[in-house]
Amino acid sequence: MQIDRKKIKNILVVRNDRFGEFILNIPAIRALKETFSTARISLVVSHPVKELTESLQFVDRVIEWDIKESHTLFEKINFIGFLKKQRFDLAVLLNPSKEFNIFTYLSGIPVRLGYDRKWAFLLTHKLKDLKHLGQKHEVEYNLELVNLIGAKTDDKSILISIDQKNEIFIDNLLKKHNITESSSLVVLHPWTSDPVKQWPLDKFKELTRRLISELLVRVVIIGGKEEESKSKDFALISPEVRVFTGKLTLLQSAALLKRAGLLISNDSGPVHLAKAVNIPVVVIFRNDLPGKSAQRWGPWGVNNIVIEKSNLKDISVDEIIDATRKLLKL
Repeated sequence: MQIDRKKIKNILVVRNDRFGEFILNIPAIRALKETFSTARISLVVSHPVKELTESLQFVDRVIEWDIKESHTLFEKINFIGFLKKQRFDLAVLLNPSKEFNIFTYLSGIPVRLGYDRKWAFLLTHKLKDLKHLGQKHEVEYNLELVNLIGAKTDDKSILISIDQKNEIFIDNLLKKHNITESSSLVVLHPWTSDPVKQWPLDKFKELTRRLISELLVRVVIIGGKEEESKSKDFALISPEVRVFTGKLTLLQSAALLKRAGLLISNDSGPVHLAKAVNIPVVVIFRNDLPGKSAQRWGPWGVNNIVIEKSNLKDISVDEIIDATRKLLKL
């Protein structure tokens, strides 16, 4: 199903869901740019993810389109007209989307690649969606899709660069909170958007106490604005805890993680953000749900420890402490 590379000069790539999923598509987007080296790549992302695209030098243009029910018919028609004017030669839909299957068809893009789901009869090239089986990592699944049209890369990294502005912001923030270059810093992300992946918060609080008392590290709590109120209890645990939940942008969070020795987290987006700046992670997973397994969604790269059980309540604080000691070489 390979196509004539010479005819591909203008590519639309769509991945407009959450930032963790987006990060795991970086190698696939890179493969498109390396294979169609003279083509211009326009990337459709959600508004919260747009900031991350600043670090991708192989993306030429970013277009915002959030996944939401509130787009009016006028907005949709207008967007289809916008896509039509861009005269794209190829559309690559990295997340299955009935909406974009329709948009790319109606806007007349001649080659349309995606998964065999959600009105896939509108696509010209499609791949059977087996992701729910969790037999490969998400990075590998994404590369498999673009390989259908011959796109390949030898660089499968998800690394991003952090600009000086965000580095300086975090340096100043840490100084303000008396966290120096010599401080041993561990970042905790105790949250997840999916309740079935949530390690009990009481265990995260016990973990925080023990990290400080036994391992003598400073602890920073991160998360989104929706977790801000739930984070207040962590600030009461010790003066060594700093709560930055809801206070940082994605690139500021990445700059913070870059300064840390380790991230400890549920299965969630910050795990992939941490690997995008190449720091070790300890991640808590369920192992009884193939589509949500560590094999598919685990940290990409080296220096990671995944602790997984079918019942997350059975994962002990001791196991997390032992993994932390190992990765921090304590």
